[in-house]
Amino acid sequence: MLALLGWFGGYLITTQFIFPLPPPLGDLFEVPDIRGGGLATARERLTGAGLVLGEIDSLLHPSVPEALIIGQSPLPGQVLRPESQVRVTVSLGPQLRSVPDVLGLTEDRAQIVLESSGFIVSMDTVEADLPRGSVLEVFPPPDTIIPLPAEVLMIVSTGPALVAMPLVLGLDREEALVLLDSLGLVVSEIEEVFRFGRDQGVVVEQEPASEIELERGAEVRLKVGVSGGGMEQ
Repeated sequence: MLALLGWFGGYLITTQFIFPLPPPLGDLFEVPDIRGGGLATARERLTGAGLVLGEIDSLLHPSVPEALIIGQSPLPGQVLRPESQVRVTVSLGPQLRSVPDVLGLTEDRAQIVLESSGFIVSMDTVEADLPRGSVLEVFPPPDTIIPLPAEVLMIVSTGPALVAMPLVLGLDREEALVLLDSLGLVVSEIEEVFRFGRDQGVVVEQEPASEIELERGAEVRLKVGVSGGGMEQ
């Protein structure tokens, strides 16, 4: 009899304290899927499932609007004891950032500023009076607040339109001046040099040479042939 009582006591200790039996299935509740909704809805659904809304974390998210649940632990479908807590992570929405003002900066410098602010940079070019490589415009415009990640388009100057230096050798002085002026080139110097015969009164030398590309407003120097008596002293 004593042996039987000892065995029974050992059985109780083992099953209740050392290796307790799992709770009956009726005491476990399935975790519902509360992702995509707000906290009020989540709390209501968890209460209906016999569970409790637990710790609330938050995280920036590029596409999920602010205050919506983007994660939960335990995951949907798992089972918990009654009144167990379900932890959730709530979206703070996308990170917002103001577009920096990079107008007038060089292309390389502007790209560094934009990328360090978290933007993806693309670029297009256009002829303009500003020096080559200068940023003319950005889209969206500076100081616009937009969610990240986002792309910013830079419009960059290729410099003023270039014109080819024409061949003015053999043209008379006035004809050469009219042609160069029509191209936006500036004759900064006309030197008269002694020449015989048909070279008198016409352009005999030019700088730069023909076909060289120049910006509008670039300076041109000419030499015009004259007879010995007509040379400037």
